[in-house]
Amino acid sequence: MPGGSWAIAAELEGITMEIALLQAASPDGESQLDRIDRIARLLSDQQGADLVVLPELWSAGYFHFDDYPRLSEPLDGPTVRMCQAAARSLGAHVHIGSIVERTPNGALRNTSLLLDPSGTVVHQYSKIHVFGYQSQEAQLLTPGDALPVADSALGRIAGTTCYDLRFPGLWSELSVRGAEIVVVPAAWPAARREHWRLLTSTRALEHQVFVIACNAAGQQNEVQLAGTSRVVDPFGRLIAEAGEHEQVLRASVDLAEVAATRAEFPVIADRLPDYANLSK
Repeated sequence: MPGGSWAIAAELEGITMEIALLQAASPDGESQLDRIDRIARLLSDQQGADLVVLPELWSAGYFHFDDYPRLSEPLDGPTVRMCQAAARSLGAHVHIGSIVERTPNGALRNTSLLLDPSGTVVHQYSKIHVFGYQSQEAQLLTPGDALPVADSALGRIAGTTCYDLRFPGLWSELSVRGAEIVVVPAAWPAARREHWRLLTSTRALEHQVFVIACNAAGQQNEVQLAGTSRVVDPFGRLIAEAGEHEQVLRASVDLAEVAATRAEFPVIADRLPDYANLSK
């Protein structure tokens, strides 16, 4: 564990972080601009939160594949601008979930941003594992190629997106890089809800991080979303879980628990640096 990460955790000892997860729906008949306006009103109600999190591709609707090109936007587009205004108004960090980013070269990516209370981007991540099973995401979007972990006022924070939950090697690398909090926006279907619950708990437990997982709700293009947004602590204990429908889930976490858990039960310290070198 890098020394800087422990130092940040020590500075945050005893500090409670208030989280609001906006488990939003993206119904088929709602326009993108109407949805942005509606979510802006929900965001304005989250006074007192230190971190507000939205789901994956909520402004476009994950399963609205045919609309990706039309609803894509640059990093200074309407979704991000609205979230920046909300962050400044609330005085809170806002994780925008993700957008269909239209890059300067015309490629489309599934990109997440974390904004600080001034609206400044402090973390940016483009989904590495684009999804192909019963989905057109892998055909339409370009995978990301970076796995950043950012120092922030909330601690060492990282992000993954939805399908990334199924790849433990990615999560191992995040813990090697010092992540203490991992935010997971998702559009996880109801048909695999128990996988969602299992994987969010497992990733928190095995890497001793807070997992803050905000899923979409409702129905998109005849696919029912699971909802069930969750906050899991570094010992794998469930702090809060939402229901199936659109709602705001509030939770409080003690940021010192990461360092305390890792010191008491040193799984990360005991992990070998390279298992590939073991003899066959």
